[in-house]
Amino acid sequence: MTGAEIEAKLRAALPDAHVQMTDLTGTSDHWKVLVVSVAFHGKSHLERHRMINTLFAQELKGPIHALTMDLVTPDEHH
Repeated sequence: MTGAEIEAKLRAALPDAHVQMTDLTGTSDHWKVLVVSVAFHGKSHLERHRMINTLFAQELKGPIHALTMDLVTPDEHH
């Protein structure tokens, strides 16, 4: 799965999101993603990760082997 495909799916679910993708291995299956969105406001670290893991449940069974996530609100983003 390409970074553009992951980013498009994130933006569809979180239209306000700022997304930054990093391919950790060059093989398009180990990704690091920074997502900045107001949707994370009031949610715990675990709740934020569950949101994204649910969104990519199918992809995490195959085309994505690892997804490292930094999920923050605009106020938390430095």
